[in-house]
Amino acid sequence: MKARSPRAVLGLVVASMLLAAVFIAVPAGASSASGLFLPLFLAVLVVAVWTVRACAALDGRPAYGLLTAGLFGVWLLYFWQLLVTAYDVPRVLLPSPLLIVQAMAEGWPVLWGDFVQTVLKSVVTGWVLGCGLGFAVAVAIDRLPFLQRGLLPIASLTSTVPLVGVAPIAVMWFGFDWPSKAAVVVLMTFFPMLVSTLAGLKAAGKLERELMYSYAAGYGQTLLGLRLPSALPFIFGALKVNATLALIGAIVAEFFGSPTAGLGFRISTEAAKMHMPLVWGAIVVAALTGSLAYALLVQLERRFAFWHPSVRSR
Repeated sequence: MKARSPRAVLGLVVASMLLAAVFIAVPAGASSASGLFLPLFLAVLVVAVWTVRACAALDGRPAYGLLTAGLFGVWLLYFWQLLVTAYDVPRVLLPSPLLIVQAMAEGWPVLWGDFVQTVLKSVVTGWVLGCGLGFAVAVAIDRLPFLQRGLLPIASLTSTVPLVGVAPIAVMWFGFDWPSKAAVVVLMTFFPMLVSTLAGLKAAGKLERELMYSYAAGYGQTLLGLRLPSALPFIFGALKVNATLALIGAIVAEFFGSPTAGLGFRISTEAAKMHMPLVWGAIVVAALTGSLAYALLVQLERRFAFWHPSVRSR
């Protein structure tokens, strides 16, 4: 694609979005009856693809990458709204984005309570405990190699236990409130952190380890000065994976017993009532939470592991 100035691309994007807004404002029955809906739809689709490619071709600022991703998301929502409205899809099967936004606006106090119950209590507590425990056990295994034969096989069992089998047991042990969900999250996040930390501690080069040995550095000095910094990309990788696993685990665990709050509880109860816009609203809250947590961890990784080649190349 021929390179264009950012101002020209942004102007064309705005113009195309205005034309698309006019098209979606036309009643679906009128455009379908005249036989113009499909040609106009294909024309808008071509324009959408072109605008996304034009934004992706821009170079020079990190904001252009965010602009491309945001524009792609806007077009995706646009075609979702357009097709659902044009073909009169029942809201039970797939509600339109506008209905979802309306349901979220009307039910935001309920969704905020669900967010506090699931994310701030269950997910954050379980994620911190699971990652911290996995990190501590990894350091212990690295310090005392004989533990690897005993602890590592037992720890690997935690990754094979099915979530649908653990969640009811956790409810019986810890009750219906958030501690049982946090226990499930701990079980899900423990093993990935353990394995990643062990791999990271072994990532330090042999020459660097021999240099530390020549300086008569003890285990603690070598760990803090060399091996943990080398392991940071592995640790942050586990933190990012566990952030999504923790959210999924807490939501699924709420299906097996929960107080009258929680994203998983809201999804199951509202789906039983056929109130699908609010179900999708809870899904949107969970998706945005996971995306923001992942983005925050990426920024922290760039700040604390900026020297590593895997981070510098991004």
